Amino acid sequence: MSARVAVITVSDRAAAGERDDATGPALAGAVRSAGLAADDPRVVADDEAALVGLIAELSASHDVVLLAGGTGIAPRDRTPEAVQASCDRMIPGIGEAIRAASRDEIPSASLSRACGGVRGTTVVIAMPGSPGGAEDAWDAIAPFITHAVDQLRGGDHAQ
Repeated sequence: MSARVAVITVSDRAAAGERDDATGPALAGAVRSAGLAADDPRVVADDEAALVGLIAELSASHDVVLLAGGTGIAPRDRTPEAVQASCDRMIPGIGEAIRAASRDEIPSASLSRACGGVRGTTVVIAMPGSPGGAEDAWDAIAPFITHAVDQLRGGDHAQ
């Protein structure tokens, strides 16, 4: 199945040029390794209103929008709120799968507010912002992401 994936790193410091973005390239590489088409990653600041606009823009031309970063509990971590404001329906199992994938090795994974939802025919997912956390999150959702895209395209349920 072909699916077009947008990869966004949400980080004030990376957006300001204070640190390099290692997360976006790692996540885009993992998506491509799974056989999906990933755009070159973008880096944006932690800004809820701007994220809502970006999600609206990208969902018009992508099957999946991955937002890595801003899912913690720090005051500027607002990515889940942007996803919730942007989506028609939430998919609780996405956040559950992401947290479960890391919880045994990283106890603080339970503090992650990773989440996913649907905007029109696009799956929108907020995941951890570290390179390892984003790759672990991708590994957790990769087994079912193409099924989700197929369902949103009107596909039948697998038997």
